[in-house]
Amino acid sequence: MRCCRLVWLAGLLLVWVVTCGGTVCAAEPKHPVLMISIDGMRPDTVTKADAHGLHVPNLRRFITEGSYAEGVIGVVPTLTYPSHTTLVTGVTPSVHGITSNTTFDPLFKNQVGWYWYADMQHAQTLWEAAHKKGIVTANLNWPVTVDAPGIDVNMPEYWRASTPDDLYLLRALARPLGLQQQLEASEGTYVDGNTTTVASDAVRTKYGVAMLRRFHPGFFTIHLSSLDETEHETAPFSAASNSNIEAIDGMIGALRDAALAVNPNTVVTIVSDHGFVRTDHRVNFYGYLLRAGLMTIGGTSPLGTPVFTSWKATLWPAGGVAAVMLHDPKDAASLDEIMKILNGLAADPANGILRIVPAAELHAMGGFPDAQALVVLKDDYQLGYAFSGPLVTPAPSTGMHGYLPSNPEMRSSFFAMGRGIAHGRDLGVVDMRQIAPTIADLLGTHLAGKVPAGLKVQ
Repeated sequence: MRCCRLVWLAGLLLVWVVTCGGTVCAAEPKHPVLMISIDGMRPDTVTKADAHGLHVPNLRRFITEGSYAEGVIGVVPTLTYPSHTTLVTGVTPSVHGITSNTTFDPLFKNQVGWYWYADMQHAQTLWEAAHKKGIVTANLNWPVTVDAPGIDVNMPEYWRASTPDDLYLLRALARPLGLQQQLEASEGTYVDGNTTTVASDAVRTKYGVAMLRRFHPGFFTIHLSSLDETEHETAPFSAASNSNIEAIDGMIGALRDAALAVNPNTVVTIVSDHGFVRTDHRVNFYGYLLRAGLMTIGGTSPLGTPVFTSWKATLWPAGGVAAVMLHDPKDAASLDEIMKILNGLAADPANGILRIVPAAELHAMGGFPDAQALVVLKDDYQLGYAFSGPLVTPAPSTGMHGYLPSNPEMRSSFFAMGRGIAHGRDLGVVDMRQIAPTIADLLGTHLAGKVPAGLKVQ
């Protein structure tokens, strides 16, 4: 029987493939799984590549040689961090606790802090389930993985200053200690989690290939983030976005080849967190809240941004939606005031509000459990952050997500290919919560708690 013995040497984890004869051996998964997230990739990027003028041969192979979903219905909100956590837990944001990208911080005291830390989420992950079974796990740049339990070899997604100094933070956060320095010695300087370019994803791919070859993980996750940034700047299927995904297609091939070279039984899965729409307008609500006395400003920061000193009711922005929040959940007067403002604005179609979802309906969707309502914008509109001036301002040829998962444009992706995976199987439109139990089935383990049944990909 072949397995992996974990050996600690000078604080570094070295994985040697040996014949079992010692006392510490890793279990063989049913199938090793490489799970690649392409942030913001719509399924029709692959399923209708020709119609979009895309040359993505590595991704197209998943259509004929694997199983795939026509679309994946996501969670509320359709943002990166809530979705990525659902992808590895099989439960909604209200259950796992990662309810947005950024923490709720109406006074901006957390300096736009994100949900980076694994302690912030509460559901069992695929890494934990695999690790419990004895499968070696590894991760590169997946959201919400700082100090994540169950990940043996971990380079989490993280940034703070978005300067080269962030590399010091990442080196300190990588596990085991010294991992990043070890890889940098052979692979060159790494990049921080907020560097979202094709070049940065190429660096992550290079590191991912190195981690596959060195550590032979039975379950490996990697998050490639540059497509999302390009789509925000130029809209989905722009020339820049198409060039970006074509470059990523080559990275997919390199990761797949490395994984199969390590173990021919590997199943490669491609996922994404949300879809995308083109937007040409921004809707700026905050001036209305200030004028109504629901928020107050006490000066400006050194960066010139407003410093909020108090609030009664406000909005928690999430791309194409915004949650209505109360400082005091029993403050009926402030709730009446903010809902009067929002309902009044929604009455004019030119203001870009599609609908306002009441609390009970929102909570039934598994989103924003502490919110009083959810403002949903039309596809062509995204949230703006101006505190004066017009309500609606131009934002031509940009892109956004976050809208309700019932919106077909928000559908994300799932593709699987490898030994034992059915060829050419169209799974139809599936629920994002089914992906984690599907991966668990492939690994030969299962997730604790109430998760749906997996997809039939074998």
